[in-house]
Amino acid sequence: MPRLRFQRIDWPRPALILTDTPRPDCRDCEGDGGFPHDYGDDETGEYAGTDWEPCTCWHEHRRWVLLILPRLPRWLRRRHDTGRDPWATDGYSNEPPF
Repeated sequence: MPRLRFQRIDWPRPALILTDTPRPDCRDCEGDGGFPHDYGDDETGEYAGTDWEPCTCWHEHRRWVLLILPRLPRWLRRRHDTGRDPWATDGYSNEPPF
């Protein structure tokens, strides 16, 4: 029996989807949905990344689109100003570090 949950996605189009989740009482993955495998560089032997092997209790790509959501008009979209202090008098912080 699938364990379903709702999710909101933005790509390729904003939508509300229904997805499968890992079985919480799975004896193999203990509810994590898979197994991480660390690997190292062949020449130096140092850590190079992690591979993910999904468990058989879960199909991570099983999803159903329930409702396609409308896109917001451009003037309603949030603008993300990074690095600026909105409370400073000139819009920039004068506290160290500058």
